[in-house]
Amino acid sequence: QVQLVESGGGSVQAGGSLRLSCAVFGYTYFSNCLGWIRQTPGKEREGLATINFDGVTNYGDSVLGRFTISRDNAKNTLALQMNSLKPEDTAMYYCAAAAGYSCPSGPDFFTYWGQGTQVTVSS
Repeated sequence: QVQLVESGGGSVQAGGSLRLSCAVFGYTYFSNCLGWIRQTPGKEREGLATINFDGVTNYGDSVLGRFTISRDNAKNTLALQMNSLKPEDTAMYYCAAAAGYSCPSGPDFFTYWGQGTQVTVSS
């Protein structure tokens, strides 16, 4: 059973930075695609970034150039460095894992989800 646990959310002023972390439990060797997704009430989930086991990344347009996804395969951890934050980045952020190596085409196709961590950006 895969368990994902996020940490690092909080409140920050516009222009600031936050770093989110996610620990993957249940596997010694976890080769599945990992990603970060966010959601605000009343809106659809937004895929932010994905990274496969080999480190190949993909970013959503809204965060490209501001956010950086990374993973440490030895420690089974995932991170999201968020810079130049904007008020519209305010959301619940989720760490998610796919069913296998390949990254899914959209945020709704991830299989395993963390509990989420809140990020609030004030103007």
